[in-house]
Amino acid sequence: MQFVILGLLLSGPLSLYDLQKRFAAGISLFYSASSGSIQRALQHLAADGAVVVADADDSRRGRKVHAITDDGRQRWRAFMLAPIADGTDAETIVLAKVFLLGRLEAPEDRSAVVRGIRAHIDSSTGILRALADDVDARSAGLDDDARRVFTFQRATLDYGLRSHALLRQWIDEVGGQA
Repeated sequence: MQFVILGLLLSGPLSLYDLQKRFAAGISLFYSASSGSIQRALQHLAADGAVVVADADDSRRGRKVHAITDDGRQRWRAFMLAPIADGTDAETIVLAKVFLLGRLEAPEDRSAVVRGIRAHIDSSTGILRALADDVDARSAGLDDDARRVFTFQRATLDYGLRSHALLRQWIDEVGGQA
């Protein structure tokens, strides 16, 4: 969440309320965040020096705004360019990176992010295909009761393969715009 917040702050200083509205206006479709979790992330970012907190210019009620620092910009860019680690919530990370992709100024950086996403999808797809081959080979001798159970369990694996294929097609389309 911290990197999503940093990406949003690239457009300028925002209050906690402004960030909550930004999440509600689109990011919450793929990244759910409560007010408390956004506030805690902002506190961590401020403590780490990635953002600074100041009084809003128009504030008579003590409204605070958060602005990204140079260190925060560097951290955000490093997140965008970093490979997607196995075992993470990859779909959420992919969607966050694509959502924020236009914030990267250099076309070569945008292309690098898309290449990294493709590499992750291809690697994950390879793992799923190998698993499917192994599962299918082991299912050959199943009796009728076991086959009934297997059929629906295998369907979930098929879902994963299909969703990866769709994700790969989609990122190829996005990559053409990067």
